[in-house]
Amino acid sequence: MSWWNFIRQYEAGGQSGTVQREEEWNVLMDVRKAQAEWERAYLMFDEALGQDQIDYAIYILEAAERKYQIHLKHAKSIGLNSSKF
Repeated sequence: MSWWNFIRQYEAGGQSGTVQREEEWNVLMDVRKAQAEWERAYLMFDEALGQDQIDYAIYILEAAERKYQIHLKHAKSIGLNSSKF
C-alpha cells in the first residue's frame, strides 16, 4: 500500500483508531524528515572543502544518522513498517 492509500484510509477511517493512525502518520513523517535530513548531510559532506568543513560535515552527518536511527527504532516499536504504506 502506498502512502497515498494510507492518507485515503486515514481520512475515511472516522473515529475508530484515529489516534493510532494519527500517531503512525506522525511517526512516518518524522522518519521521512530524518531521512531527508540525513541525505542533505551526506551531500554537505560530499561537497565539503578543507579540513574544517569536512569535520563539521562529519559531525552533522553523524547527528543526522543517529536521529534517523532513533525515528526508525520508534517506528519499529509501534509496529509500523513499509508494507502499511
